[in-house]
Amino acid sequence: MIAPFAWPQRVYYQHTDAGGVVFHSNFLDFMENARTELLLSLGFDVHTLLHQHNTFFVLHSANLKFLRPALLNDMLAITAQVTRATRARLVFTQLVKRNDEVLVEAEITLACTDPRTQKLIPVPDGIYRMFESSKQEAKEEQYP
Repeated sequence: MIAPFAWPQRVYYQHTDAGGVVFHSNFLDFMENARTELLLSLGFDVHTLLHQHNTFFVLHSANLKFLRPALLNDMLAITAQVTRATRARLVFTQLVKRNDEVLVEAEITLACTDPRTQKLIPVPDGIYRMFESSKQEAKEEQYP
């Protein structure tokens, strides 16, 4: 299994509400940035996947647990780790941390789709092979 990837994120004024606390939906943006940077660090550019390979990852499901608030000017680490890979989906475990303190825990599932048809397609072989050691046996997914 590939070790968790961490991406730094400072909390700016635009990320907070009037009380200086990060607005909940911004955590999803932070996590998307970390997933994108993880793929880039492994040689997979989402722009290239979209425009040259007609492959697009969309959010299938998100389960977030908010444990502590993040505050204006905090320096955060956003982790991303693929914990399960199927032929059409990648499941990520993600954390938002301030130093060693976990602020948010999440399980994010991305589905691989064809951007033209919006239908499930197989995860590109290179990405799938990269994460197949994370694969837990699952029933075969249906491709409509």
